[in-house]
Amino acid sequence: MGNVFKKQAQALLEIADVRVGGGRPWDIEVHDERLYRRAILGGTLGFGEAYMDGWFDAPELDRMFERLMGGQIRQRLLVDKLCKSVQAVHNMLVNRQAPARADAVAKTHYDVGNDLFERMLDPLMIYSCGYWQGGAETLAAAQIAKLDLVARKLELEPGMTVLDIGCGWGGAACHMAERYGVRVVGVTISKEQAALGRERASGLDVDIRLQDYRAVTDRFDAIYSIGMFEHVGFRNYKTYFETARACLNPKGRFLLHTIGDHRAGRHLDPWVDRYIFPKGHLPSGRELLTAAEPYFVVEDWHSFGPDYDKTVMAWIDNFEAAYPDLDHDRYDDKFRRMWLFYLASAAAGFRLRINQLWQVLLGQGDRTDIPVWR
Repeated sequence: MGNVFKKQAQALLEIADVRVGGGRPWDIEVHDERLYRRAILGGTLGFGEAYMDGWFDAPELDRMFERLMGGQIRQRLLVDKLCKSVQAVHNMLVNRQAPARADAVAKTHYDVGNDLFERMLDPLMIYSCGYWQGGAETLAAAQIAKLDLVARKLELEPGMTVLDIGCGWGGAACHMAERYGVRVVGVTISKEQAALGRERASGLDVDIRLQDYRAVTDRFDAIYSIGMFEHVGFRNYKTYFETARACLNPKGRFLLHTIGDHRAGRHLDPWVDRYIFPKGHLPSGRELLTAAEPYFVVEDWHSFGPDYDKTVMAWIDNFEAAYPDLDHDRYDDKFRRMWLFYLASAAAGFRLRINQLWQVLLGQGDRTDIPVWR
């Protein structure tokens, strides 16, 4: 039976031009023959767990994923087809991102350790796509360019009040307050993010709250949300946009910066759902527009997904450089392999344009003087 699984696995790898022991950067070296059975029966979940357990390696994981994704190997696995059907039914019956369940991603991912993120990210700790198209040469410069792009689109001016939905460690809020003279309220459901964010915002006109976005009732001149919409869930889109509209003053605008899926209806990868971003959902363009339409007018739709590939590869370099100095009791080798698997697969997804990155500027239809920012 083991040979049957091996033949099936090798046939799938051949479609993607990935060989076992092939010696190319994207080829895999198998350390445990049980890999084949685990991958065929467990799909992407089994494949990812096998990597975490050290059953195989590839010199350049991102290039391996580039070929596996490009060959649509996941779509050819029966177990993943079944998983998609089960997840679709579950999503119809259960609101996976309801307030009582919303903190799952914070506990699993964002609370994993501030020391890790401090070493992996740029000095502002911006955990989202940088903007490299303006000529940025470093991760730090790309993140500042992205934040300044957001500020220009919102036309921030001194004295304005701004809401940051999903503020992370407060880096964007601090930048906006310091550079543009605005007062920022940032909300996050991560205890670790809120604690460090408050420290980093000390002395600035920034209020970091441990609060679900659905509980915000203040009014603001402008709103932005960077890298948080991926956790909202399609069953909550109506509430999300209702809340944003209710919090926005007349003539105010809302900038939504989010990863997007290139088509509607895809389910989250089972491995990512279990180990990285539980209960996540990437919106398609149609889903986003349909949900926003009753509340906002789309003033601008800016796509720069390829910049995320470059951003994630910078994170990989930072993580690998920092790992020897991290606490290996907390971040053991299994964690290291899990984290690299996650980052490499993300880079490949953006490289292939399977995943998109959008900045969508939303207005209230009461302005005709919208400038051009790019």
